[in-house]
Amino acid sequence: MAAITASMVAELRGKTDAPMMECKRALTEAEGDMVKAEELLRVKLGSKAGKAAARITAEGVVSVCIEGTIGSMIEVNCETDFVTKNDSFLALANAAASLVAKHAPAEVASLGTLEYAQDGFGPTLEDVRKGLIGKIGENMTFRRFKRFASGAKLASYLHGTRIGVVVEFEGNDVAAKDVAMHVAAMKPVALTSSDVPAELVARERSVAAAKAAEDASVATAAGKPVQSAEIVAKRIEGGVQKYLKEVSLFNQQFVKNDKLSVEQMLKAAETQVKAFTLYVVGEGIEKKVDDFAAEVAAQVAAAKQAG
Repeated sequence: MAAITASMVAELRGKTDAPMMECKRALTEAEGDMVKAEELLRVKLGSKAGKAAARITAEGVVSVCIEGTIGSMIEVNCETDFVTKNDSFLALANAAASLVAKHAPAEVASLGTLEYAQDGFGPTLEDVRKGLIGKIGENMTFRRFKRFASGAKLASYLHGTRIGVVVEFEGNDVAAKDVAMHVAAMKPVALTSSDVPAELVARERSVAAAKAAEDASVATAAGKPVQSAEIVAKRIEGGVQKYLKEVSLFNQQFVKNDKLSVEQMLKAAETQVKAFTLYVVGEGIEKKVDDFAAEVAAQVAAAKQAG
C-alpha cells in the first residue's frame, strides 16, 4: 500500500476542488495513483472534478508566427509567472516561433541548433537560452512546437500569453478568427465527434459505467428499485454521446451566438475549418507543490535533534 501524504491530498484537492477527506479516500483506494484517483472522484462527484482537473499550474508563454500560409506555434516554459513578463524571455519565445516557421526544424533539439543571437548570447538559439538562464536566474525550456504549411489559410488567437490557437481554413478571415477565439474559450479536442480520440471515448464510457454502478449500489442500499440493464446501457451511451458533442468543435454552441453551432456559423460564412491546434501553457506538466508546513516541521525537528 502506497503511503498517502498530505502533499498528495493537497495536490488532488487543488486539481479537483473535492473535499479533503474525499481526496484522501480516493488516493487510498487508488493506492496513490493520481490519475486513477481523479477518475474515482469523477465517478463520485460528477463532472465538477473533471472540469477543475483542467487547471494548469506550470508557467510559460505561447508564441505564434504567421507569414502567409506558413506559420508556427511554440510553448516556452519557465519556473515563475514573473519571468513570463521579462522582455528577454518574450523575445526568445517570439524568435523561436519565427525560426520554426522559417526553417522547419524536426524537433526541439534541432530547433536549438539554429542560428540566433540576443542579449550578447549566441550564435545559436540554444546558446541564447543557456545565457538567459544565467542572466535571469531561472530555468526555461522549449517544450513543444508545431509548424503549419498545408497551403491552407491561417488564423490565430492568443489569450494573453497562456493560451494559443491556430486555425487552418478556407474562406472568411473574420469567421476563422472567431473560431480561433471560440477554441481558446471552449477547448474542444477534435473537429467532429468521430475525430475524438478513442482513448478519451473509452475513458468517458468507463467513468459513466462506474457512475451507473455507484448509483445502483446507493439505490440498493436505500431499498429503492434498480434500473434494468437496458436502461443503464442507454444511460451510459447517452452520457458518452453528450460528452462527444461537448468536446467536438463543430457540435459546440458558438460562443458569440449560442443559437448557432460552430458548424452552422461556418456554413453561413461559407468557411471551411480544416484543422485547429490549441496550446495551453503547462498542459500535462506536473508542477511541484511545496508543503510549507511539513518543511517547517522538519526543520524544527532537525533543530531539536541537533540541540
